[in-house]
Amino acid sequence: MGLAIVAPNKSEKEIANWIAVFNELDPGIDLQVYPEVGRPEDVEVVVLWQHPKGILKRFPHLKLICSMGSGVDHILADYVPDKVPITRIVDPRLTYSMTNYVVMGVLNFHRQILRYIRDKRSKTWDMSQPEIPITVGVMGVGELGGDALDKLAGLGIPVVGYGNRPKADFRHPYFYGEQLKAFLDKVNVLVCLLPLTEKTEGFLNSAFFQKCTPGTYLINVARGKHLVEADLIPAIESGRISGALLDVFQQEPLPPEHPFWTQEQITITPHIASITNYRAAAPQIIENYKNLLQNRPLINQISKTQGY
Repeated sequence: MGLAIVAPNKSEKEIANWIAVFNELDPGIDLQVYPEVGRPEDVEVVVLWQHPKGILKRFPHLKLICSMGSGVDHILADYVPDKVPITRIVDPRLTYSMTNYVVMGVLNFHRQILRYIRDKRSKTWDMSQPEIPITVGVMGVGELGGDALDKLAGLGIPVVGYGNRPKADFRHPYFYGEQLKAFLDKVNVLVCLLPLTEKTEGFLNSAFFQKCTPGTYLINVARGKHLVEADLIPAIESGRISGALLDVFQQEPLPPEHPFWTQEQITITPHIASITNYRAAAPQIIENYKNLLQNRPLINQISKTQGY
C-alpha cells in the first residue's frame, strides 16, 4: 500500500506515533509523510488533517481519503476527486472524552463553579442559588451528541436533541430543521456538536442568539466556524447568552489579542475536548484500504452530499 500522511499541524512526536503503528500493523507499507512526498504517483491512500489546500491534485492514483479524526469538513472544503471515497475515525474513546467534557461543562454551569472561583478571588461568601435549574439541548445527535444526551439524562438532567432531519423513535425529546425556535425555547444550556457543512457554518450568530432563552449558556465543541465570534460578546453583554465554554475557534491557536481571552464569562480550552487515539484510528484506515481492494463496504464512510 502506498500511503501518505498529510498533517502539517501535528507535532513530530504525533507523526512518529502514527508512523510506528502503521509499520507495526503492515510492515510492507510504503509510507510517505508530507512535506517529503517524493513519489506522489505511488500514493493510493492519504491520511489528512488540516492539509494544504489543493494537495489532493498531486496524487493521480488516489483511491481513498481518510480523515485523521472524526471531522471531515477540512477535506470537503477542498477539491476532492469525484469517485474517491472519504472515511472518518469512529473511536469509543473519542466519544468517552467528548461526553466527559460536555458533562463537565454542563455541571460547572449548573453548580456555578466558575462563579465560586471568582468569589474565592474576591473573598466573597455567597450561598445564594447554588444550583441553576437547567435543561440541556444538544445540537447534532450522532454518535457523540447521542452519547452526551444519554449520559446527561442518566444524571437526571432534562435533555432535548436537535438535528437536520426527522428521527423515528429517537430515545430523547427531539426537534429538527425548521423547529429550531421550539427547540431553543425548551433549553437554557446549549451544546453544539453539529457537523460543519455549508448549511451550519456561521450557525451560531446574532440572529440565532436572539432566538435563545435569555441567559442560555453555550458550549461549542464542534468546529470554530460554527460560531460567528464577533456576535458572541454582544449576546453576552445583552444577557441573551450568560456565558460560554469554547474548545474550538476560527483561528487556532487563538491569537493573544482576541477579545475572548479577557471576557470573564467565556471559558477557553485549546481544542482538547476529544483527541484521536492513533492506535484506534490506524487499524480502521488499513481495514478500509483492504475493504476497498476487495470490493467490500467501507467502514465509517461519509456522504459527500450531506457533509458527514
